[in-house]
Amino acid sequence: MKPKKQDRDFWSKMLDRRQLLKTLGVAGAALALGGPQGFTELVGPASAAVGTATGEVPTRALGKTGVQVSALCFGGAHWGRMDSEAEAISVLHEAFEAGVTFLDNAWEYNGGRSEELMGKALQGRRQQAFLMTKVCSHGRDKRVALQQLDESLRRLRTDYLDLWQIHEVVYDDDPDRHFAPNGAADALLEAKRQGKVRFLGFTGHKDPKIHLKMLAHDFPFDTCQMPLNVFDGTYRSFEQEVLPVLTQRGIAPLAMKSLSGNAEPIKQGIVIPEEALRYVLSLPIASLVSGIDSRQVLQQNLGIVRRFTAMSAAEMQQLRTRVARYAMDGQFERFKSSRDYDGRIGREQHGLS
Repeated sequence: MKPKKQDRDFWSKMLDRRQLLKTLGVAGAALALGGPQGFTELVGPASAAVGTATGEVPTRALGKTGVQVSALCFGGAHWGRMDSEAEAISVLHEAFEAGVTFLDNAWEYNGGRSEELMGKALQGRRQQAFLMTKVCSHGRDKRVALQQLDESLRRLRTDYLDLWQIHEVVYDDDPDRHFAPNGAADALLEAKRQGKVRFLGFTGHKDPKIHLKMLAHDFPFDTCQMPLNVFDGTYRSFEQEVLPVLTQRGIAPLAMKSLSGNAEPIKQGIVIPEEALRYVLSLPIASLVSGIDSRQVLQQNLGIVRRFTAMSAAEMQQLRTRVARYAMDGQFERFKSSRDYDGRIGREQHGLS
């Protein structure tokens, strides 16, 4: 059964361009913050509730690393587009003081501005942060990857990263490129050997088969980032194909694209944010990277986590069944079936305009 008409009308009116960004930020936080700490099965019921109205941001285990991270990962892409540098830094500081200490970035975000801005914001706070950025060599060799690492460290004003991930593994030949001699995988190992990074991972949003091809190399990945949402269970499902492998191997799953990348199913009244958020929040993720581009979004995010209650396994199955007919052709996960979400630098390295 679809949400009531008044709910659909409400969210349709709310989702202008700015409100859409805010909703996406809320979504990320709701999903990330405070999901289950343990599961009786891969997709099983979470604890009844996490946090209180005045509770702290919960933490979760980062796979088998022995490290706890904030369940919300503060995304650097949208944040790096804020007009006011002072306001952006103030928002990150507020998140940090609330307990959101897992910070996301990438070498290519906003032409390097996101890293530079985060470096300024982290002055005097670096030791309390779990800092992640991504290498964007997109198939180029180890030398380019390590050069990007040094540039990231300089921008972030630090001499080490907590997590370095290969960014945007989305083309069929990407695993072969990254694992070629002197490729990105070798760069990750070299950076860890030099003490410049603590943990290693990769990201992608296209096809679970590409993720599985990366994982087939039995590389010592600590994390793996992927899209997870209510539609994913029906179409090219990362939840069904990749999540079990990560769980078995103790690799920490990092979730993204919880509202399908553009919130289109909310605008069309197929799901409402609360049920979409609760679904992903109830999966065994370590953290969720969430776009936060204002103080208001951050405050909304923090409020949602403190009120969160997890879905039961039966509720999750009910929701998957309800949206299956909308999900089977991938129309609400275009990041899997088109190039609309693929970054410019990656397209160029693959000879695409």
